[in-house]
Amino acid sequence: MKYIWFFVAVLMVVSCKEEAPVDYAIISGNITNQVGELTINSADRLIKKVMNVAEDGSFTDTLRVKTETYILFDGKNRASVYIDAGNNINVSYDANDFENSLIFSGVGSEISNYLFSKEKKEKELSVNGTEVYELEEIDYKANFNKIKTALTEMITSFEGISEEFKVKEKRNIDYAYLNKISIYERYHSHYAEKPDFKTSEGFLNELEGLSYDSEEDFSFSQSYKSMVTSHFNDEAAKLVETDSIAEDIAFLKVVGAIQNDVIKNNLLVDNAKYSVTYTNDLEAYYSEFMKVSTNEDNNKLITESYNKLKTVAKGQPSPQFDNYENFAGGTTSLSDLKGKYVYVDVWATWCGPCKREIPFLQKVEKQYHGKNIEFVSLSVDKLDDHNKWQEMVKEEELGGIQLFADKSWESDFVTGYLIKGIPRFILIDPNGNIVNSNAPRPSESKLIDLFNELSI
Repeated sequence: MKYIWFFVAVLMVVSCKEEAPVDYAIISGNITNQVGELTINSADRLIKKVMNVAEDGSFTDTLRVKTETYILFDGKNRASVYIDAGNNINVSYDANDFENSLIFSGVGSEISNYLFSKEKKEKELSVNGTEVYELEEIDYKANFNKIKTALTEMITSFEGISEEFKVKEKRNIDYAYLNKISIYERYHSHYAEKPDFKTSEGFLNELEGLSYDSEEDFSFSQSYKSMVTSHFNDEAAKLVETDSIAEDIAFLKVVGAIQNDVIKNNLLVDNAKYSVTYTNDLEAYYSEFMKVSTNEDNNKLITESYNKLKTVAKGQPSPQFDNYENFAGGTTSLSDLKGKYVYVDVWATWCGPCKREIPFLQKVEKQYHGKNIEFVSLSVDKLDDHNKWQEMVKEEELGGIQLFADKSWESDFVTGYLIKGIPRFILIDPNGNIVNSNAPRPSESKLIDLFNELSI
């Protein structure tokens, strides 16, 4: 009898082990005409997983990530992949015919197939590029209403997807439409070249009553998250006007008052990752962030940035660049320019705001030609875009010292200043010490004021 009970006990132990929750997903597949690496990135880019593709095009990996939509990227093609614990997803496609060959299969692949079909439908129904923002109000709304209707019908009839996901996705589709309505005024003003444009009365009625405190929608829908972010940016702008405080500090104060910790901490860290590197008052910004943030991981991340940024404060020795390729020939190091002020423009050929500064930079360069200052433009273009850099420097007749960073965003000078966004302007004194690690842009009159203060 005791043997029977022993056997039952063993079965119970085995059964318990079988029922233990799976906390990982498996993604594998085969790609033709592609050898190298694949990356899986989260929407916020905080999670990045690199997977090696074998010579025969096969790959496989185990992922321990939170449930959400990720971007699969092979360097040329990208696709959305929805990953949940317990999934075993197989991906196959021809890298030279991606749109027509991509197939997801296996356990949990249905949502990824839906997302791919959704993206194709949106492309099919969308007006080309930025032309959609030139449409008048009626046509603009009709365009995105058409897309919303088509996508809602698609998710309703798509097989193999849970009703729970469908309900959330229908809200996501609606939020995407509302988000397009909310941005129309400023986008139409820009692309239709109507600087004084205002939407007509009633155009924004569909946004009335929208709440900004849904944790579920914030975590699921990028469109909802975008509208929540815009809403609190608007609230911060009001605080700037009433309390006369810096915009970055105002944002922290407004978001810090949000009751939902998930929304609050997410907005805070998303903002701080970049704003802490641009703020004009590092101490005040960091102090306010730490006062309102309640997420220890976020606090640790921003504290690391804060400690690093203190090393590039005014008066500190500047991080160096050594032997960077000079368009004029040879290489140049920061130490070669010692004895003069150095105004560094960190830019890239693909960066619109960077290119908008070029005419202003050229004007300042001309104004200070022969003075005790060198103007250095440091490209962080990838090596693959080296020719684009050379062509642009030549075609635009860019002046000053034109350098190509050795490792793009991973270059020592860039990481030394914790640069997260461009354009970025830096002023260094003749001794190689930092005057301003966030110097005014060439388009700002404050730059000339600064030069005058220094008697350049």
